[in-house]
Amino acid sequence: MTPRQSATELARQLREAGHVAYFAGGCVRDQFLGHEPKDFDIATSATPSEVLALFPKANEVGAHFGVIIVRHEGHHTEIATFRTDGSYKDGRRPEAVTFSTPEEDAQRRDFTINGLFQDPDTGEIIDHVGGLADLQAGVLRAIGDPVARFTEDSLRLLRAIRFATRFGFAIEPGTWQAIKDQAHLLARISPERIRDEFSRIITCPNRANGLDQLVDSGLIEQFMPEVLALIGCEQPPEWHPEGDVYVHTRIMLGMIGPDAPLELCLAVLLHDIAKPPTQTFDEEAGRIRFNGHDALGATMSEEILRRLKYPNHVIEEVAFMVSRHMQFMNVQQMRTAKVKRFMSAPTFPLELELHRVDCASSNGFTDNLEFLIERREEFAAEPLIPPPLITGGDLINEGLTPGPRFKVILEAAQTEQLEGRLIDREQALAWLKAQL
Repeated sequence: MTPRQSATELARQLREAGHVAYFAGGCVRDQFLGHEPKDFDIATSATPSEVLALFPKANEVGAHFGVIIVRHEGHHTEIATFRTDGSYKDGRRPEAVTFSTPEEDAQRRDFTINGLFQDPDTGEIIDHVGGLADLQAGVLRAIGDPVARFTEDSLRLLRAIRFATRFGFAIEPGTWQAIKDQAHLLARISPERIRDEFSRIITCPNRANGLDQLVDSGLIEQFMPEVLALIGCEQPPEWHPEGDVYVHTRIMLGMIGPDAPLELCLAVLLHDIAKPPTQTFDEEAGRIRFNGHDALGATMSEEILRRLKYPNHVIEEVAFMVSRHMQFMNVQQMRTAKVKRFMSAPTFPLELELHRVDCASSNGFTDNLEFLIERREEFAAEPLIPPPLITGGDLINEGLTPGPRFKVILEAAQTEQLEGRLIDREQALAWLKAQL
């Protein structure tokens, strides 16, 4: 049973019990736009107690706000009573709710495209807020007074950018002005909620435009002000004819694939984040330099992502990719062993894509990219880092005491093995005796 079939069955049971039941919000919007919704929400005239009477095993975690979650045929469906919200003192959720009508319920929602209902049986769309016209015109518009909507729940400021980015919609001028005027309200929102909305924006295929809107609205200043320093940070035109660091970064964001993972999107966004603080002018050479921007960039990336409460594994992978993005220029001078170690990093496939768009968005050089792709094909027949031919036990057998020297010898043995000079264990043991 699909999510839609499951939700339709629940709506049928509500109707048979004498209640009004509609599909509501995002699932109606997505169907109209030709997208298959991941889940279906139901809005109903039934009160939470009446919903629980019909579905006694339901989860009433949101009953105070009129929301019950029902599990049916392996799917979770949110069933919410039509309501009017009270005052929002914390900029996140209403102090209280009053159960009401479909017309009043639609008015409390954020944007017109999310304020639609649909009859589950006939497919008829019920529109009390002008959402159909905005969907057809590709416009994102706040319901009612936009300032009031953003004051009620200030995360809606970021949600506006997310919906506009995801669907390629234009933000209605009054709504856009309210976003700019109320951008400071984002300070009331927890880092975790900001992080989740920002992650959705930066992983959208249209993420470059999303970044522009975050910058132009003033929202980025509230949670990632370091990005603003990229604007106007000039680069050497012989290496970066495309323009300043911000232009370079947004072009890269547009070049990575539509399904690029979060870690790659963040690494692309932050790979040059330390160029502004490391920018110097070499008068003798007559060019701009950014010495050490990779190392400092890794530190700054970690600080930024930790501030937004990203998981440790995301922080570590992004900081690692930022720290290594300048090493690609040296790969053709690396010994085979070093190239293999470089390529053995779990993040290497993402780093290769970062390097591709880094060059494609600027100087267009592909030599190092082609070199690494050739090496990857050349090394594909066996593990990049094969099992060691000698171990610490072999060193002990030769009379050595465990200590710092162990690491030096074992690493040297691995280098010989990666370079192809040690082929088997017998050869490796002979090498060891010679070394000692």
